[in-house]
Amino acid sequence: MPTWTALTQTAGREAAEAIAELGEDLTPEPVGSGVFEIEDGSDRWEVGLYFTESPDEVALALMAAAWGADPFVISELPEVDWVAHVKRELSPVEAGRFFVHGSHDADKVPEGSEGLLIEAAMAFGTGHHATTKGCLLALDRMIEAGEQPQRIVDVGCGTAVLAMAAARAFPVIVLAGDIDPVAVDVARANVIANGLDGRVECVEAVGFDHPLIESAAPFDLVFANILKQPLIDLVPDMARQLAPGGKAILSGILVTQADEVIAAYAAGGLPLDRRDDYGEWSTLVVHRK
Repeated sequence: MPTWTALTQTAGREAAEAIAELGEDLTPEPVGSGVFEIEDGSDRWEVGLYFTESPDEVALALMAAAWGADPFVISELPEVDWVAHVKRELSPVEAGRFFVHGSHDADKVPEGSEGLLIEAAMAFGTGHHATTKGCLLALDRMIEAGEQPQRIVDVGCGTAVLAMAAARAFPVIVLAGDIDPVAVDVARANVIANGLDGRVECVEAVGFDHPLIESAAPFDLVFANILKQPLIDLVPDMARQLAPGGKAILSGILVTQADEVIAAYAAGGLPLDRRDDYGEWSTLVVHRK
């Protein structure tokens, strides 16, 4: 089945969300939509609408003009078997002792490595992105240093690859939360596929805002691989929920954004332990005094 995308950019979140909401009333109606902040400090937002029929270009143009947005760019995507494509293109990733792979590469797990299985159909955020790999390497260094965190949470867990890595490393129950219910379902499926059912508990949560997470605080280790602004917004809660001496591994941050995040966390009583840059992305480790 062919797919069409219609993409525009606008200033401010309010306009972007209004356009996405209005788009749901179009005929033909989109099968999905998304609103994304462009992480360059410009307060520009992208709106994406996705169709299985050719969209109404006139209606899209009027909607963009009404909100002062850029004209929609409409594209027809070729039919692609994305799972087969990912299986071909998605090579395993080594990050210290961790080896992230699909089932098609299960026979390549090196002896002595901790294999983490993420199926190709659930490949977003598997460790092939530098931010996830950076977090796994930071965790590996903690293990090498003999640290033994007892209370661990993965905030914005995505596929739960970081939570699963921690559960493999430490004999504790690890919590994992995500704002997206689909991500939570994917995370639970991955947990079961990796034989960690009962070791990683996945919940739908905004940050630390869930009874299971709040009751388990304070934490010795927090993963937060999200985006710059949500990380900065999380500082007060992170300061409350992190135990004295506890550490947070942060990523989803462009190298150009790292200093701003470091300053925000230092101001909140969470100074920097270490920064590592991987290409255009940074991974930070901070601690609570």
